[in-house]
Amino acid sequence: MNNLPKTGGQLLVEALELHGAERVFCVPGESYLAVLDALYDADIPVTVCRQEGGAAMMADTYGKLTGKPGICMVTRGPGATNAAAGVHVAAQDSTPMILFIGQIERGMREREAFQEVDYRQMFGGMAKWVAEIDHADRVPEFISRAYHVATSGRPGPVVLALPEDMLVETAAVSQPEPWRQVETHPGLTLMADLQKRLWAAERPIAILGGSRWTADAVAAFARVAERFDLPVACSFRRQMLFDNLHPNYAGDVGIGINPKLTERIKASDLVLLVGGRLSEMPSQSYSLLNIPEPDQALVHVHPDAEELGRVYRPTLAIHASPAAFCRAAEGLQPPTELKGAGGGASAHEDYLAWSGARPETPGALQMSGVMDWIEANLPDDAIFTNGAGNYATWLHRFHRFRGYGTQAAPTSGSMGYGLPAAVAAKLTFPDRPVVCFAGDGCLQMTMQEFGTACQEGAAIIVLAIDNGMYGTIRMHQERNYPRRPSATKLVNPDFAALARSYGAHAETVEKTEDFGPAFERAQASGKPALLHLKLDPEAITPARSLSQIRAEAEAK
Repeated sequence: MNNLPKTGGQLLVEALELHGAERVFCVPGESYLAVLDALYDADIPVTVCRQEGGAAMMADTYGKLTGKPGICMVTRGPGATNAAAGVHVAAQDSTPMILFIGQIERGMREREAFQEVDYRQMFGGMAKWVAEIDHADRVPEFISRAYHVATSGRPGPVVLALPEDMLVETAAVSQPEPWRQVETHPGLTLMADLQKRLWAAERPIAILGGSRWTADAVAAFARVAERFDLPVACSFRRQMLFDNLHPNYAGDVGIGINPKLTERIKASDLVLLVGGRLSEMPSQSYSLLNIPEPDQALVHVHPDAEELGRVYRPTLAIHASPAAFCRAAEGLQPPTELKGAGGGASAHEDYLAWSGARPETPGALQMSGVMDWIEANLPDDAIFTNGAGNYATWLHRFHRFRGYGTQAAPTSGSMGYGLPAAVAAKLTFPDRPVVCFAGDGCLQMTMQEFGTACQEGAAIIVLAIDNGMYGTIRMHQERNYPRRPSATKLVNPDFAALARSYGAHAETVEKTEDFGPAFERAQASGKPALLHLKLDPEAITPARSLSQIRAEAEAK
């Protein structure tokens, strides 16, 4: 890079190119025009989004699927507050992301200027690092640090504010070397200790979660599981970390967990937790393990030292990333005779029985039939995205994730995530099928990003699962306040007509037998597509109807 004077905006874009940014997701604003102008001359594609929350969720998805920071740019004030939804997802999901926010001029601070916000205060408890770049000659330094902070230890979001006048200020400054992943490796003594514990365990189980995984790490851990006959479960919305049809797969530790898996974890004598935090959702409201001292021996592997012992006191703490740990774990040797032999097969048998059940629900459109068609017809590398709601249970329980990089879903439980996630996934992996599951309430949080898909030609397929209500909340209302529904009814648009107005392919599906042909036509269109699936409102979960939940509550 030459050292000719450049504006702050040019230096920022130059730094992004240097560090390997592959795309920028943004909603434009006058507060960072100098950056937009510099992007005009750059080789970085820019995706123009409809709302900042959607843009930030797209950046989070890119980070989830690649392990590299997703880049989002928004304007000051309202733009930043909208983007906070995606920053929260990245924080709870441990996703590397960098959010750039246009800012007021430096000389206007502390006057409550137009759209002025103190971003250190606003994002201080949510992001890993929040800063404001006051001088153009420090842009390379701040961008390099942002990449390292966002990806090191427990990954997460970084927020950088860009004063408008700084972006047009010039400076002659050199750029540093490109960012590299900072890796944390386990010690030999710790791995020897783990090997002894695996030898002694009679009822061990592994739970995989978190981020900092790679396809190689996933494959390596599968070999370790085979060698030690370990039952392997995946944490909430991390099912892609282990082949669901592998003979050692035990299921997912999330909402609606298989009761037999709950029993297996509680009865285990060794829990190997790799990468995850076992927070509220996977821990079943912190009931699987005692706090702070679990009844089971706990080996906790995590790339951030501050997470080790934060909630659960581990018997053995291993400060390492999942990728580095899995490489080291391949060197572990099993004993001549495993005390826990047969555990993997038994756990997998329980999983197959649980996920293979196809309960009949009210209505002409059976989601079990939808899932059967998807399982029989989509390739193993298809990417599935979703937001939050009861509808996601069908995907999480009945889809068999076969490989790394096939799932983008918020462990934070953020509604509206599925559609922008699908757009980002398709732009990142254009040759792979991308299917978004979205409930009617969830979809309408970010439906405007369907326009982004159409503008970009991102041929996603959205399954709009419509039961005319905020179903999860209505379910809880019937459990706690039966026959007193409040603030959960939705009067919805014709989603297919709305999608067609964007120029997309769209159809309405009301019967199970119509789903497969409609999906095939959506694929054949080569365009973004939406299938409006109309469900009976009674079909609230795979196991219970709304009426059954109400009756059970009234019987108590």
